[in-house]
Amino acid sequence: MTATTPDRVFQLTGSCNNYPWGKKGKDSLAAQLCAQTDKSFQIKDDEFYSEMWFGDYPDFPAKKFDTGEPLKDILEKNKETLLGKKVIQNLDGQLPYLPKILSIAKALPLQIHPNKELATKLHKKDPENFTDPNHKPEIAVALSKFEVFAGWKPLSHIVPLFQLSFLRQFVPAGTTDTWTDATLREITRSLLKAEDGTVQYIAQSLLKTPKEDLGPKNDYIPDLIPRLQDQYGPKDPGTLVALLCMNFMVLQPGDSIYIPADGIHAYLSGDIVECMARSNNVLNAGFCPPADRNSYDLFAETLTFEGHTAADMLLPSNKSEKSKEGRTVVYKPPMSEFDMLKADLGAGESDEIAPSDGPGVLIVTSGQGTMLAGGKTFDLKEGSIFFVAPDTTVVWKTYKGMQIHMAVV
Repeated sequence: MTATTPDRVFQLTGSCNNYPWGKKGKDSLAAQLCAQTDKSFQIKDDEFYSEMWFGDYPDFPAKKFDTGEPLKDILEKNKETLLGKKVIQNLDGQLPYLPKILSIAKALPLQIHPNKELATKLHKKDPENFTDPNHKPEIAVALSKFEVFAGWKPLSHIVPLFQLSFLRQFVPAGTTDTWTDATLREITRSLLKAEDGTVQYIAQSLLKTPKEDLGPKNDYIPDLIPRLQDQYGPKDPGTLVALLCMNFMVLQPGDSIYIPADGIHAYLSGDIVECMARSNNVLNAGFCPPADRNSYDLFAETLTFEGHTAADMLLPSNKSEKSKEGRTVVYKPPMSEFDMLKADLGAGESDEIAPSDGPGVLIVTSGQGTMLAGGKTFDLKEGSIFFVAPDTTVVWKTYKGMQIHMAVV
C-alpha cells in the first residue's frame, strides 16, 4: 500500500470564540472573517465574537477546509513534509506559533504571559489552568486604530504622579528620589492589593486633579478613567496600574508592538492580527472579575521591565528579503518561533515570496486575488486562510487589491 503524499498547500477554516471583551455580531472582524470560509458559522447579532484562531492549538483549532480534519492531526502524520527539519529539530516538532484575529470592544485583562521556566512549573502544578509548558511572547499588528496599554512608562513620567498626596501611600518606605524597577514592582503590587474603597478614592482624586498637575505626558488619565470604570466597575485595580504605570499607545493600521514573555499589557480597542509562540498561558490581575485573577504576589514577582517607553514596545516593519517585487514587509520579533509578513498589493500588482525553512500560515485580511503555490492556483478572498509547507514558493496576484498577513518560520 502506497502512502498518500500530503498536499503542500491547503485551505483552512478558523475557530471563533466569544469572550465578553469582543465586538458584537457583524461589528466583529474576527466573526466576519470566520464566516467567509466556515459555512456552518452563523453570526448572531447579540453574541460577542472576540478572536478567530487559525493555528493547531486544541482550544480553538483550525481545520482543513474541504475535509474538516484538524490541522494538528494532519501535521502529526506528515511532519517531515509539512513542518520540516528546522521545526522538528529546534521547535518541538509542532507548529511553533499561534495566529489569531482579535476584535476588541473593551479592555482585555491586565495580563502577563509567563516565561518558559515559570510556565513549566505552573503547567506541572496546575495543568487545567496552565495547559502547556511554553512561553508566549507575542506581536500585534493593527488592522484598524488600536488602543493598548503596553510596557512601562519612563520612571520620569511615573515618579511625579506618586508625589501627589493621595498616591504617596503606595511608595515603599525608605524610597529615595531615585526609583528602580524594584520600586515599581512594589508599587504595582500595592496598587493591585489596594482595598476597594482605596481604588475608588484614588480614581476620584485623579479626576479632581488639574491635568497640569499630572504632567504633560499623563494628561489623558482623567479621560480614560470613566471609560475603564464603565467597562469593569470602580473597584478594579487594573485601572490604577494601567493609567499610572503603563504606556498608553494609539496605533494605526500597519503599526505593530512586541510583548515579551512576562511583559505587562492590556489591549483596549481595535482589530488586530496577533501571533505568539504556541501557548495559551496567562496570569491576569485586573480588567476581569476577581474570581478570574491570579495571585497578585505571583503576578508582581513575575513582572519584567524590558520596555520603559512606548517606543520600546513598537516593532517596526522592514522590506522583506523574501519579497521579489518589494511589496511585502516583515515584522521580526526577537524570538525564534516566527516572523510575520504583510503584503499590500494594489490593483494589478503581484509579489513572489521565497520559500521558508518552516511552515507558513496566511490570512487574506482584505481584497481578493489568486495564489500560485505548490504547482496549483488558488482563489483568494477576504478571510481565506492557507497552510503553506516549507520550501514552497508562493506568488500572489490581484486585479483589485489585496492584503495578506503570513506567519513564517
